[in-house]
Amino acid sequence: MPKIEIYTTSICPFCHAAKKLLNQKGASFSEISLTEEPHLRERMVDRTNGRRSVPQIFIDDAHIGGCDDLYALDAKGGLDPLLGS
Repeated sequence: MPKIEIYTTSICPFCHAAKKLLNQKGASFSEISLTEEPHLRERMVDRTNGRRSVPQIFIDDAHIGGCDDLYALDAKGGLDPLLGS
């Protein structure tokens, strides 16, 4: 199983959409809530080379990007191999 991390906020519709896709794929992930732990935003920004928007998704420490990036990766057939599906 790959290690999946997703940085989110509670009111972000794109975060909910990204989590929905991962759940549909049966993927387990760790959610890092910037609503509950705002001090982790700077760590996220460092890991993403300056991106401040959410969600930000990592699979096995590789930065995938945001929700649109995740859906685009899935549309190209690139997500399932990363998830081990």
